[in-house]
Amino acid sequence: TEMADSVAHKNGRQRKTVSLDMKLSDGKFGTEEEVLLDESDRAEGHPRARKGLRAELGNVSLLLFLYVLQGIPLGLAGSIPLILQSKNVSYTDQAYFSFVFWPFSLKLLWAPLVDAVYFKTFGRRKSWLVPTQYLLGVFMLYLSTKVDSLLESDGQKGPHIVTITAVFFMFEFLAATQDIAVDGWALTMLSRENVGYASTCNSVGQTAGYFLGNVLFLALESADFCNKYLRFEPKPKGIVTLSDFLFFWGIVFLVTTTLVAILKKENNKKSKPKEETQGVLETYEHLFSIIKMPTVLTFCVLLLTAKMGFSAADAVTGLKLVEEGVPKEQLALLAVPMVPLQILLPLIISKYTAGPRPLDIFYKAFPFRLLIGLGFALLVWWTPSVKQEGGFPVYYYIVVLISYAVHQVALYSMYVAVMAFHAKVSDPVIGGTYMTLLNTVTNLGGNWPSTLALWLVDPLTVKECQGAEGQTCGSPEEAGLCAKVGGSCVTVLDGYYVESIVCVVIGFGWWFWLGKKMKRLQEERPSAWQCRTAK
Repeated sequence: TEMADSVAHKNGRQRKTVSLDMKLSDGKFGTEEEVLLDESDRAEGHPRARKGLRAELGNVSLLLFLYVLQGIPLGLAGSIPLILQSKNVSYTDQAYFSFVFWPFSLKLLWAPLVDAVYFKTFGRRKSWLVPTQYLLGVFMLYLSTKVDSLLESDGQKGPHIVTITAVFFMFEFLAATQDIAVDGWALTMLSRENVGYASTCNSVGQTAGYFLGNVLFLALESADFCNKYLRFEPKPKGIVTLSDFLFFWGIVFLVTTTLVAILKKENNKKSKPKEETQGVLETYEHLFSIIKMPTVLTFCVLLLTAKMGFSAADAVTGLKLVEEGVPKEQLALLAVPMVPLQILLPLIISKYTAGPRPLDIFYKAFPFRLLIGLGFALLVWWTPSVKQEGGFPVYYYIVVLISYAVHQVALYSMYVAVMAFHAKVSDPVIGGTYMTLLNTVTNLGGNWPSTLALWLVDPLTVKECQGAEGQTCGSPEEAGLCAKVGGSCVTVLDGYYVESIVCVVIGFGWWFWLGKKMKRLQEERPSAWQCRTAK
C-alpha cells in the first residue's frame, strides 16, 4: 500500500501493489515449479523439442492480456480515494475505503483452495479464471448504473462510503483470485524455456492495466485536463465518466472471458499429478509449521511493524495534496515518468543485495526514508503558498516529481533487500508456500499502518469555530451548527503534521532497537529457517 501507489493511487496501496504494487505472486513458485515441469516432460519418455518465443507468441500475448485485465480493477480502486478526496470526504471514510486494498495482501489464505479445487474436464486454472472474470464483468456493468449515485454528495450527505467499500473490496477479492489462477496457469501454459516470460507478462501487463484504470481514467475524467489539452471548446465534464469506463471494461471482460472459455484449452499433458505437490490441508499445515519456527516468527513480527514510521507519508500525503488544491489527474500523471525509474531501480539495487547480507541495505535506507517522510510534510505545508489563480507553477511539479523520485530510491532499496532475503531463507522443499507467506506478511505490514494513519488524521486535527462565540467544530454536526450561526471552522492543528512527527519518532525507535535485531537474523544458520515437518 507505498507512496508510488498513493500518488498513482494509494497505498497500497497498492500495490500494488502490485503494485509496482509489490505483488505477492512474484516468484511464487519459480524454480520449484520449473523443476516439476521439467520432470513431467522427462516422464514422457522422449526428449521434447525446444520452443522459441515466436512459437508461443499466442500464449505470451494471452498471458499479457490477462494481466492487463487484472490491472484494471486495481487501477480503478486506486483512483477512487483521489475522487473521494476531491469531494471533501473525511479521512475516517478514506480509512474505511483503504480496506479495499487488503485482499492482495491476504490471498494466501484462500490460494490453496484455488490451487486444489477444480473441474478436471474444464481445466484446473480455467475453473477459477472464467467465473471470477465473468463476475468482475458483471460487477462492472452493475456498478456503471449505480456508481454516480454512490459518489454523489448532496449538502450534508456525502458519498456512500460503506457501500462503495464493500463493492470495491469484492472487486479486489475477485482480482486477487484471478491473479492466483493466472499465476498458476502461466507456469504450464508456457514451455520450460519460455516460462521466465511469465514474470515479464505479469509486471508489464499489470502495470499497463493499472495505468489504464488509474492514470488514463483520471486524465480523461477530468474536465480541466480535457478542456486544457484535448478540446477546442470547454465543457463541464471530462471525455469519459466513471460510469462509461466501468461499462466499457465490463463488456471487455465478458467478451474476452467467453472467448478464453471456448477457444483456449489447457495443456493437460503438463498438469501431471507431480505438479500437485500438496493438498489444501497439507498446505495449511505447512504454513502453520513455518510460522511456528522461532526465526520466522521473529522475522514476521519485524515485518509487520517495520513500516509504521512511513504510514503517514505513504497513505496520507497524496490525499493532502489533493485537499490543498493539486489536481488529482496531475498527481496521477506524475506516475508516468516514475515507470522507467521503477524498472531500473530493482536492477541497480539487486547488485548490492545479491550477497549474504541483503538486509544491510534495508537498514541503511530506513532512516533516509523516514526523513523523506518529513520532507513530504514540508511539501504539503509549502503547497498553499505557491498556488496561483491558474493552478500551480511548473517548478512546483518539478519539486514534487523530485521528491517522489527520491522516495522511490529509498522505497525500492528496502523492498529489493527484503525480497532478496526472502529468496535466501525460503526452504526450497516448500519454497512456493514459504516465499508467498513472507511476501504476504510484508504487504500486510504496509496495509494496516496505512489504514490506521488515515483513521487517525481527523481525531488528531484541532479546529476552532471563528466568528461565532461558544461554538465548536469537534464533529460534523457541530461544524454545521457553527456555519449556521455565521461562523466558520478553521484548522488550528492539522492531524497530518502530528502524525508525520509521531511516525518518524516511532520509526527511528524501531530502527534503533528492532532494526539491529532484524540485521542479526542474517547471522542465523540455514537450518534455523528450514521447516523440518515438510521433509
